[in-house]
Amino acid sequence: MNLVILDRDGVINVDSDKYIKSPEEWKPLPGSLEAVSRLNQAGYRVVVATNQSGVARGLFDMAALNSIHDKMIAALAQHGARLDAIFFCPHANEAHCHCRKPNTGLFEEIQQRYNIPLAEVPAIGDSLRDLTAAHNAGAQPMLVLTGKGALTQSAGGLPEGTLVFADLAEAVRHIIGKSA
Repeated sequence: MNLVILDRDGVINVDSDKYIKSPEEWKPLPGSLEAVSRLNQAGYRVVVATNQSGVARGLFDMAALNSIHDKMIAALAQHGARLDAIFFCPHANEAHCHCRKPNTGLFEEIQQRYNIPLAEVPAIGDSLRDLTAAHNAGAQPMLVLTGKGALTQSAGGLPEGTLVFADLAEAVRHIIGKSA
């Protein structure tokens, strides 16, 4: 099975330091929806693994998060794209949970759900915590320079073997080209 794991904010959609709290605030990054469609057309299953601590912080509730995801799913569908699943951590950093990236809990859930090893599964994110979780779970960390990606790259300390791309579209071209 071909699988790709994506972070949400800063990879698929515009990120905000004030959190994406409503469907109105969710706006796709240029080319991201088409990139997911290209993955689907090439036979990849695509899942999202995202920290959503705004729930624990009381900035939005589960109904709002579901509405945001409904908007994302509808926008993807308009481009012939789909997500197989959305895995999220609703906890704040202070909860010290196992699912919040950079911990590997979301990746372990994905591995268990799909019953496949994550070795070499592309995991695309824009933050060090995304890349660290991917690396520690055995996946292939890929940094995109959208969202917080440029700051993440300039800060250094990327996990060994991290690949860097301008955006999701460029990362997808690499993934599909590699499997062709």
